[in-house]
Order: sequence, then structure tokens, then C-alpha cells
Amino acid sequence: MTDKIIILVTAASPSECRTIARHLVEVRLAACVNIAPGIESLYRWKGKLAKDKECLMLIKSTRQLFPEIKTAISKIHSYHTPEIIALPIIDGSRNYLQWVGDSVKKPSGTAAL
Repeated sequence: MTDKIIILVTAASPSECRTIARHLVEVRLAACVNIAPGIESLYRWKGKLAKDKECLMLIKSTRQLFPEIKTAISKIHSYHTPEIIALPIIDGSRNYLQWVGDSVKKPSGTAAL
């Protein structure tokens, strides 16, 4: 098991995704954000079935930064209840995982991982 995570976030448009992604990478909360436009989401909202075109972000970062990432996304995101889900990266390319760790800031109060 690694300390690296992938965070799934949907948003209303590619431009909103780019705004969120740019902020996360600029402040070193994310090493990389992939934006997948054109997804269709079906979900229940306020007791009714809803369907929307959305974009999906795949955000690569570390578990220690997840609280800061949630806060940052919540401040920027247009949705009242944005999807912000962290999934563990169990294993992966050693060089890639090292790059993710090197590309994000170190959480305050912790030693370098």
C-alpha cells in the first residue's frame, strides 16, 4: 500500500474542471489532474432521478493532503454537494509514484515521505 491516492471529482463543465485542476497543481496539492469531458451522470437528487452531462477529474496526490484538497475544491466548486472521493493507489510504477510525491507539497508538520 502506498500513501498515494486518486481523487474523483465531477464538475459541470471542462472550464470548471480546468479552473479547479489549475489551482490544485499550482498550489502543489496535486501532481497531475486528468480531465475527462463528456461523461453522463445518473443520480438521485432531492428525491428525484437526475441526469446531467459532466466532466470527471482524476486527481493524483497523497493521502496526507486530502483534507486540504477537499477544502480547496469545496471553495471553488459550483455544486452544493460536489463529489470528492479518494481511492487508494495500492501499487504502481515506482518512478511514477515517486514523481507524484516529489510534485506535491509536504504536509505541514510532517517529515518528507
